[in-house]
Amino acid sequence: MQYEVKVLRGNQGLMAIMLEAADALDAAAQAQAQGYTVIATRLKQRWSAMLPWQHAAFPLLLFSQELVALLEAGLSLVEALEALAEKEAQPHIKKTLTQIITSLYEGHSFSHALEQSPKEFPALYVATVRASEKTGALAEVLSRYIVYQTQMDGIRRKVVSSSIYPAILAGVGGLVLLFLMLFVVPRFSHIYEDIGGELPLMSWLLMEWGRFLDAHWLAFLLVTVLSVAMLFFAAMQPACRRWAELKLWRLPALGKRLHLYQMARFYRSLGMLLQGGMPVLQALQLVGGLLQASMRGQLVLAATGIKEGGSISQAMEKNGLATPLAMRMLRVGERTGRMGEMMERIAVFYEEETARWVERFIKMFEPLLMAVVGLVIGVIVVLMYFPIFELAGSIQ
Repeated sequence: MQYEVKVLRGNQGLMAIMLEAADALDAAAQAQAQGYTVIATRLKQRWSAMLPWQHAAFPLLLFSQELVALLEAGLSLVEALEALAEKEAQPHIKKTLTQIITSLYEGHSFSHALEQSPKEFPALYVATVRASEKTGALAEVLSRYIVYQTQMDGIRRKVVSSSIYPAILAGVGGLVLLFLMLFVVPRFSHIYEDIGGELPLMSWLLMEWGRFLDAHWLAFLLVTVLSVAMLFFAAMQPACRRWAELKLWRLPALGKRLHLYQMARFYRSLGMLLQGGMPVLQALQLVGGLLQASMRGQLVLAATGIKEGGSISQAMEKNGLATPLAMRMLRVGERTGRMGEMMERIAVFYEEETARWVERFIKMFEPLLMAVVGLVIGVIVVLMYFPIFELAGSIQ
């Protein structure tokens, strides 16, 4: 695979080199062996060159990593951004960086410049940068955001990777069933029609279904394709996603795990902002969008309680935004003055518990799905061959 590696060496400044490597670590090792200081590595998407009308999303994590490396190397913010823009090959990314640099030259703050591109820089990222402007520790705060985003992406990847095998299994099982119903069953129905004789009720129903599909297979195929397309279209609509999310939240076991995942995001984001120097009420207002709609009212009540002089732990407990373990850690944070750190530890606990539940669920769901698919296919095969077994028995 081909990797694009952004490097520094001597007085040559920031540059990008292309290397063939097995993975990102191998590409970084090759660059270091050539005397470069590695800033970041990125897999080169060769297929994107064939789709010029499609623009990849702004690489926020990679941008942050490169910016932190350049700031720690001693460059000023404007110099670091100019270096990134100078070597950027993607036109839309270069345009975004140029707009930020122009805004900085006009006298605006870095957070204000980022705020002008809401599609590329989410509100949480802008707020993180704004908090750093009060302390002057931009590199440190961005490093904290990199850790935050890496951990959240890690959870997402774990859930997706755990879902791949069941999805493949369900897809293959569906294709096998489709093949049986569209090709095999109609052939058997013609055979039994020629032979004649009485069929068991379930076998007769299956054969009738096979004859129907044989006569209307094109219409059935079109309806199937349109149904799948409509499901995908519905899944892209915000209203449909909110409806599905509400239904999932009402499931007892799954709703509890979704609640834990939301709380993990909430506490990690809140802890990061508090460690960056943002006031707690402003941070609560900002991270409210990460919570499910039904929980935002609880957050508003908690913020009101804190504004009226109550402690953070009491406000969270009273409004159902903390488990008993989280309560103990919040009280420790209040006593020690390390509330941001305690909130990030709470998030770690919630993330680990969510990951363990996903792993256990997948281990139970995979064999159950295999059993269901095998049972359905087995029933269809038995119903197809059952008249033959009866015929063989009568001959004997």
